[in-house]
Amino acid sequence: MSDREADRARYDRATAHLDAPVAVVDLGAFDANAADLVRRAAGKPIRVASKSVRCRALLERVLGHDGFTGVMSFTLAESVWLARAGFTDVLLAYPSADRAGYAELAADPKLAAAVTVMVDDPAQLDLIDAARDGGTETIRVCLELDTSLRKLGGRIRIGALRSPLHAPEGMAELARAVAGRPGFRLVGIMAYEGHIAGVGDAVAGRRARSMAIRLMQSAARKELAARRAAAVRAVREVVPDLEFVNGGGTGSVQHTAEEDAVTEIAAGSGLYVPRLFDNYTSFRGRPAALFALPVVRRPGVGVVTVLGGGYPASGAAGRDRLPEPYLPEGLRYDAQEGAGEVQTPLLGSPADDLLIGDKVWFRHAKAGELCERFAELHLVEGDRVTAAVPTYRGEGRTFL
Repeated sequence: MSDREADRARYDRATAHLDAPVAVVDLGAFDANAADLVRRAAGKPIRVASKSVRCRALLERVLGHDGFTGVMSFTLAESVWLARAGFTDVLLAYPSADRAGYAELAADPKLAAAVTVMVDDPAQLDLIDAARDGGTETIRVCLELDTSLRKLGGRIRIGALRSPLHAPEGMAELARAVAGRPGFRLVGIMAYEGHIAGVGDAVAGRRARSMAIRLMQSAARKELAARRAAAVRAVREVVPDLEFVNGGGTGSVQHTAEEDAVTEIAAGSGLYVPRLFDNYTSFRGRPAALFALPVVRRPGVGVVTVLGGGYPASGAAGRDRLPEPYLPEGLRYDAQEGAGEVQTPLLGSPADDLLIGDKVWFRHAKAGELCERFAELHLVEGDRVTAAVPTYRGEGRTFL
């Protein structure tokens, strides 16, 4: 029996008492992935990206591992909620226009001490001040450096369209604006290199493309390491006592950790290891988060139909954004139907061994987005479900 067949048998036994659709997290794989991230970080602390987990119980679990400290959140409302729940170090990774959230932050000493907001434009400081509603607490601020690789005077750009702050001089200018403005304290710098950390460099069947990605990422790492170090030096000339410089992502942990200027690494997807993280040469994780859909039809030889399944991931539309039929191995989508809103036909010889009511196990293309579809995650240890914990959705929280 292969490892995947053994996993299928375990998951089927563990969830035999549960009707599908159902989502699980294999705690053995989750903990092993956490340990591997810590190994790759080589002594630098890892700040866990909550958008890739979206479950308070599992955020608490990973923060209980040596090597993890702090949360990187994705909305201000989530940041405030986590801080009220007892998380004491929450870095908001994206600028916000949540005026009510800023008013809450500025009025509460506990929240203001626990949450750091992201800024890359003086106009964002204006918005925060206008939203204070009488609150006088000092707001902790982090600046975001744009990490994109630019060539030919900027005519070629590789990387996400994020911060407008690309040069060290721009970072220093905004640092002076924050430092000279009452009610704000600059505490950190963030630089997320998504074109390195979030793009697989070993795409199956695409050898030339994979080689091109590796060459691009090698050049991008060198360029960014020098520019990030210069930006950190420039900002520290304004604010010498910065608390942190955050960088990285699951796909680049070990490379970012090598930079002296970086004090902590961000990672989250590497805990669940969704299908988009199969295409990396730098690490191999164990799929930890899966969901099962029930077989409800057998339309013909080599075909079964499962209920639901249309759970595409965010990003540019494409087949790589669809969940992967994972167990039993060998099933594939019908090219004309794909992953359907209410039903999904699956083709392949394993279909002939599936009966009505059997489970087909899938991996989501991305990590935390799975939790927007399920109210709870069943935690599997060995071949038993040992707990069921709510996702953000299960706690009534849909932040985006």
